[in-house]
Amino acid sequence: MHSTTLSFANMHNHGELFVNLLRARRESFIVRNRWDLPETMGMEYDQYDTPQSRWLAVHDDTGRVLAGVRLTPTTARCGIYSYMIRDAQRGLLESIPDDLLFDQAPVDDGTWEVTRGFVVHDIPASLRHRVRMRLVLQMLRTSREEGIRRMLALLPSNWHRWAARCSLEMKAAGRNMNMGGIDYQAVWIDFSTQLH
Repeated sequence: MHSTTLSFANMHNHGELFVNLLRARRESFIVRNRWDLPETMGMEYDQYDTPQSRWLAVHDDTGRVLAGVRLTPTTARCGIYSYMIRDAQRGLLESIPDDLLFDQAPVDDGTWEVTRGFVVHDIPASLRHRVRMRLVLQMLRTSREEGIRRMLALLPSNWHRWAARCSLEMKAAGRNMNMGGIDYQAVWIDFSTQLH
């Protein structure tokens, strides 16, 4: 099992890994969750998949993606869009309630957003924790490389159950909300103590 952080600057070094990540996202969000999201050529994507973002993938030797997540700086800008959670709060996204956060969405160099997180559905229960931990360790590595002190994530509301097992300092950043039949909540993840 491997983990890789992809960017527009390095994705050419990793063969089809980025495409495989977008294919796995389509399987997770469009096929399994039945969300109405943009897709083409068997891949899911949106307006936040820009050169400003990073994509973390846990994958096997063949390039099959087992889990993934997208990180976007809260300082990102592309046309009228910034990052998903802030744009939802600004009323730009119909699919996410605008009252998802307790406070104003940050625009800060050391704060990045975490979205589109998934673990593929057919991973055996005995391996799920190992895959999740691999993804968390890659998030930690990337936070050190990018100088990320904290992340704002949109996660399934059961994040309490696995936060401690993954040794993450997390706390609620917003209310519980049902989106597409799944309960989600905005959550702060603190990486400031682990940047050394």
